[in-house]
Amino acid sequence: MNNNNQLKLSKSIFLIPSAYLIAIWLIYWIEIQFGLNFNKYGVYPRTIEGFRGVFLTHFIHSDASHILNNSIPLFVLLSSLFYFYREVAYKVLILGGFLTGFLTWGIARESYHIGASGIVYLLFSFVFFSGIIKKHYRLVALSLIIIFLYGSMIWYVLPIKDGMSWEGHLSGFVMGVFFAFNKRNEGIVKKKHTFSKTEFDLLFDENGNFSPPKIDQNQENENRVEG
Repeated sequence: MNNNNQLKLSKSIFLIPSAYLIAIWLIYWIEIQFGLNFNKYGVYPRTIEGFRGVFLTHFIHSDASHILNNSIPLFVLLSSLFYFYREVAYKVLILGGFLTGFLTWGIARESYHIGASGIVYLLFSFVFFSGIIKKHYRLVALSLIIIFLYGSMIWYVLPIKDGMSWEGHLSGFVMGVFFAFNKRNEGIVKKKHTFSKTEFDLLFDENGNFSPPKIDQNQENENRVEG
């Protein structure tokens, strides 16, 4: 498929990001409206009951500040994913989201881990490293924009702030790098230029030695004109 044909607007570019944001805000509204607390449905590492959080954690938030901090980068990164990487977007989002939760479940501290931050770090890492790996000028430009906007996020894959699931951030970041390498040959790729040989190139062999084409002697005699 031609790269230019892949970069076309479609409903999914904004539909999926919008649907995701509506879902997480609706869930948070339900918690506030009915006095519920869904934190217990987050990832609780290395327990059977806590494994359900692998699927649910990305939709649960602790407070308004938590969900606000995730909403804008989620929309920007999801829109970028579905515009520039639509060939692999669903795989990265769904499978990557599951693996991020699963890795968090395997390595994190014994506490409830909630929030869409894992998805944010998954998308940030995937979009940034994909552009660098593919070396397509538009994707590289996108990578530079993303690192400019959200580059400071990288510090939060380290345990530098209490009450923050750095393990979820790290899990998303690692999965983003993995998918960037795994999907490097899918979707938009840098075109390889091929050059056709000129008549001058035909005067040399594969090793660069001068080797002009031989002239058939019989043909030369036929073409000779005597005066």
